Amino acid sequence: MTGKSAFVLDGYVDEPACLGVPPYISPYIRTVTGALLSHGYSPGYLTIDQVRKDAGLISAMNASDLVVMIAGVTVPGKYLGGTPASLTEIRLIGAQLRRPETFLAGPIGFGYAPGGGRKAVKGEVSGFDHLLSGSPASALDAFLREGKTHGTHDYRREDPWAAAGASVIRDHPSFPWVMCEIETARGCSRAHSGGCSFCTEPFYGPPVFRSVEGIASEVESLYAAGARHFRLGRQPDILVYGSSMAEEYPAPVPERIDELFSSVRDAAPGLHTLHIDNVNPGTIARHPDESRAALCAIVAHHTPGDVAAFGMETADPEVIRKNNLKASPSQVMEAIRIVNETGGTRMEGIPHLLPGLNFIAGLAGETTRTYEMNQEFLAGVLASGNLVRRVNIRQLMPFDGTRAFLENTLGVHQAQFRAFKEQVRKEFDLPMLRRVYPLGTLLRSVVIEEQGVPSFGRQMGSYPVLVGVPSPVRPITVIDVVVVDHGMRSVTGLPVPVDVNMLPVTTLSWIPGVGRKMAGKIAARRPFSNLHEFRAFVGPTPIDAWLSFSISPSTR
Repeated sequence: MTGKSAFVLDGYVDEPACLGVPPYISPYIRTVTGALLSHGYSPGYLTIDQVRKDAGLISAMNASDLVVMIAGVTVPGKYLGGTPASLTEIRLIGAQLRRPETFLAGPIGFGYAPGGGRKAVKGEVSGFDHLLSGSPASALDAFLREGKTHGTHDYRREDPWAAAGASVIRDHPSFPWVMCEIETARGCSRAHSGGCSFCTEPFYGPPVFRSVEGIASEVESLYAAGARHFRLGRQPDILVYGSSMAEEYPAPVPERIDELFSSVRDAAPGLHTLHIDNVNPGTIARHPDESRAALCAIVAHHTPGDVAAFGMETADPEVIRKNNLKASPSQVMEAIRIVNETGGTRMEGIPHLLPGLNFIAGLAGETTRTYEMNQEFLAGVLASGNLVRRVNIRQLMPFDGTRAFLENTLGVHQAQFRAFKEQVRKEFDLPMLRRVYPLGTLLRSVVIEEQGVPSFGRQMGSYPVLVGVPSPVRPITVIDVVVVDHGMRSVTGLPVPVDVNMLPVTTLSWIPGVGRKMAGKIAARRPFSNLHEFRAFVGPTPIDAWLSFSISPSTR
């Protein structure tokens, strides 16, 4: 080591945390850290949230030789447990960093928009010495070697950096409760036809798959550093990992999926979470037998509570045609059925693998009728009896270079968009959440992220349900909770065991079937000796299995 110091500043969130994953650390951070190590730097790591809370950290970065900031937004939305850096923050930080050589990299290279419904514009960033384009780690390496600011991605070069930079996760403020997203591929099998009109993945060209050995090596290094939560993501369709790219919709190769997940399990034998991200419903509908086998391989190795995110986007055939989308409504419905068939079994009350649906508003060809068709489709899902973990509804945020940047209906149907979103929350999300997480469902290892009344937390995983606990709980406290109520996009949970004799009256009222009036009567009658005595007074509840009855001097 030469004693050169550096910081990697994380201002990037891949997707809204309240809709996507809990606090996580992206592959960009780990590969950039590995590249810095290969050049003799001692890199530190900071998140944008840490800098927001402690402006003195700017001084620490100013005392270093080099700062790399990863920034940008690829999916607009609301955030919990980590909000990406705004354009104003990026500029301000760049202006304040005077001593070190500064680099800006990540999705910011595609352009920046403050949220959905607006175009992501390039050339808006200032304050940094260099904007790294292409692969951040390779671009940084190219600069440190020969002064170039563009890097071409190559897994053979970047895999060693990913493994070397794994230990950076220990510096994350939420460690060890951090999701490690593992890239498995980049590029799109539909790149030759342009792919979906709004997507940046075709920019990378046809798919290039990362080797099983490279993935396993990174997972092994992360596991050695203390990581226990993994998501195989950052690809358009996990089912086609290792498939032939001769076709626009290649058939899954179940043996390759099994090999991939087996290797991760071998590399991290004591992992707590192993989930997936994107799945193309068009793949499932076009290759049902191969897809079933691939999904079964995933279910055999993953952990329950997993979600296969379907990029449906719309139920309007004309919008599908104009935007070169992946699947028709009937194909998506068939894919929902197949995922339920293979992944709908429950383990400790939690479904193994369910589909999630993504809708995008503002695409070319959209009309007021589009929203009616979307509502009709979701009504059909409810009527089918199949389960869907969640529905994401967002406005288009087109990037320069995509067809949607020029061809869209942004701002045209705002009233219909808002009405559709509200209707889905009330008429689809609430009844579906009741089906997925019935009263009395136990949710293990909920990590509290925000303290209050209620406090909010989530399990680790892909798209975990938001849990409100009706009492103050300190952040990073990990508790098991039982579901006692449902909101439109969240559940209310009581920490287990639910001690009837010790709970405050306000908390007692959350026991299903109790309410405020009965809670007062319970408090006046306490202590109860056992469940039989409690049921004789109150009647059965859906959470009887999680009730306890401690007797202390204060309750005698």
